[in-house]
Amino acid sequence: MTLIKIFILSLFVFIQAKADTIYNLIKIPNLEIYEINTSNNLRYLYAKQPFTIGIDNNINCYNSEKKGLDKKYKIIQKNLNKYDQVFLKKINLKYIVLCEKLSISGILTAGIPDHKMKTLIIDIKFDSKYFERVLHHEVFHIINDGYKDYFDENEWSKLNDVNFKYTACSTCSNKTGLYVYKEFNGFFTEYSKSTASEDMAEVYSHIISDKDIVELKINNDPILKKKVEFIKKNILKINKNFKF
Repeated sequence: MTLIKIFILSLFVFIQAKADTIYNLIKIPNLEIYEINTSNNLRYLYAKQPFTIGIDNNINCYNSEKKGLDKKYKIIQKNLNKYDQVFLKKINLKYIVLCEKLSISGILTAGIPDHKMKTLIIDIKFDSKYFERVLHHEVFHIINDGYKDYFDENEWSKLNDVNFKYTACSTCSNKTGLYVYKEFNGFFTEYSKSTASEDMAEVYSHIISDKDIVELKINNDPILKKKVEFIKKNILKINKNFKF
């Protein structure tokens, strides 16, 4: 009986130490390891309980049932395996946190990137129609945060029609639609029209997830063609061997 108690106590100490280590690395509580033996060295973590983080405790996310977690993990890993270890190290992304009902200041969101903490939080219950594309959208925000000089918003804005103006922020706009326009006119989606950084992220996400369609369609849209070329040119500055 004593040996059993010692074993249980040791197991508890080990689990607690592991949880403390994760928290010390990325400052998100209530996480457990989902998968760390990956080909590109990404560490997948999941919320075992709801968590609240942020300077003003304004970021919330909830734990998921294992069945749903397992299903979405396969999709997420398939998409993020497009990025090799070299590129991920350059953009400073290492930890993927899986949870659901992710929100910031009460507004539901697909993902929250944190370049400094090498972390991307993903809402695994986000709309399945756009889920895979949104993964790459959020990866771009990690890229952009580390390479602002490459993705200058003023330079980008000059690619648009002279009369077009972005809104002040992505959350202070009613331009939230992620459906793809039939006629692009310089923009893939309504959300692209919110801010320059969101427009870049939308273009990037389409290049990665729908590259054949992109190549086919942009030939009839000179503005969008310039945007695609801009993104590709600067991604290759980060890693000349990047595969689109």
